[in-house]
Amino acid sequence: MIIYGLMLMGFCMFAGLMVGDLLGALLGISANIGGIGFAMLFLVVSSQKLIEKGLLSKPAEQGVGFWSAMYIPIVVAMSANQNVIAALKGGPVAVIAGLGAVFIGFLLIKPLSKIGSKPSDQQVVD
Repeated sequence: MIIYGLMLMGFCMFAGLMVGDLLGALLGISANIGGIGFAMLFLVVSSQKLIEKGLLSKPAEQGVGFWSAMYIPIVVAMSANQNVIAALKGGPVAVIAGLGAVFIGFLLIKPLSKIGSKPSDQQVVD
């Protein structure tokens, strides 16, 4: 059921927005920086911990799963009304954050592929 797990999502959303506002204040920007991303990260981590400990019921797991699946459409809809030109003119933070994320992503490709591969996935070379 979708309504189950909504309180957990609400707490994670509240915490994520607070972290995003705090990050914006620390950087001297009057904006929320990554609050939705932090909220979804908190939701994934907290729901996984609750599932491992057996504290999350099956309907709550399904509700959290629904909201996790809705993450991408919600973020796309939210970012659609952002003014990218104004963000770029407002300061280099957007460019630095974008380039930094791409650079870190490139650096993490090889280590993450090693973690995710199984010994049977590796090909034997004659």
